[in-house]
Amino acid sequence: MTHTSVAAYAAPAPKAPLERTTIPRRELGAHDILIDIKFAGICHSDIHTVRAEWGDGGTFPIVPGHEIAGVVAATGPEVTRYQVGDRVGVGCFVDSCRTCENCRAGLEQYCTGELGTVNTYGDTDRNGEVTYGGYSTHLVVDENYALRIPDTLPLDAAAPLLCAGITLYSPLAHWQAGPGKKVAVVGLGGLGHMGVKIAHAMGAEVTVLSQSLRKKDDGLRLGADHYYATSDPATFEALAGTFDLIVNTVSANLDMGAYLGLLRTNGTLVQLGAPEQPLPVAPFALIGGRRSIAGSLIGGIAETQEMLDFCAEHGLVSEIEVISADRINEAYERVLASDVRYRFVIDTSTI
Repeated sequence: MTHTSVAAYAAPAPKAPLERTTIPRRELGAHDILIDIKFAGICHSDIHTVRAEWGDGGTFPIVPGHEIAGVVAATGPEVTRYQVGDRVGVGCFVDSCRTCENCRAGLEQYCTGELGTVNTYGDTDRNGEVTYGGYSTHLVVDENYALRIPDTLPLDAAAPLLCAGITLYSPLAHWQAGPGKKVAVVGLGGLGHMGVKIAHAMGAEVTVLSQSLRKKDDGLRLGADHYYATSDPATFEALAGTFDLIVNTVSANLDMGAYLGLLRTNGTLVQLGAPEQPLPVAPFALIGGRRSIAGSLIGGIAETQEMLDFCAEHGLVSEIEVISADRINEAYERVLASDVRYRFVIDTSTI
């Protein structure tokens, strides 16, 4: 199979700094589009991936990046969804089996044959080649796994919607956040700040639960009705039995019993962050109020498009800091230090 070489930033080995390199992109197939990538968001998952912190890790060198926004530069001969010049995005996966129960239901993210945009777990495409992510100048993807970015959304601030946006939109929609519902968002970071914006736009009463009150002004500006510090034990007393839904965006080992105690009867805590260690749960924290712990993983293609359209309708985008590619390693350290408000986005023209 013939390829085209494109510029990218890759981690050559686990925990190694990212460096500029070239990678192969396949020639256009019948249903493929070539995307001229304009911006790529930096997600905490990128850091987990290049540091091989999730399981056995992927195949190195790894090119991270699954929050991709760009413009269609070329199309395969049988493409019907897009034309050259269209504004498009790509999220966390670029293919799936298309035939299983989940794929048929529009839940491609739960397909066991889902193909990651980044080879976090050694993902290989139908030709047996590893996938490379969006920290690059171009991407070839099947038209069915690209999303249309509405014209009213700027590409740089829309890029993080392809992961951070859908990761919050999906559970908020599934558990029916809206008028009359009390929703808590744990953590005001790249994910959490989008959760606040989306839950507020859906009409829910929104509370931020953060370690400190350092970002309180931001949280209220973004749409939160209330803001509490979880480092203060009084918070858990004051808010006991309050929430219909809690979405936990942090990748830290929290005291699950304390957070479950904040739920009303029949309430649900949805785990979005993925800490390295298991989260211990005392059975009576669940039994006592018919409470649930659930998980949620991004969203399917149709729901991701629904999210983008919802964000366009309500004027929602990520709060971003655009950086040049030579600052990626610095940005990683700042993400780990919680020194970003609230998403770094790479200007891929600098690669």
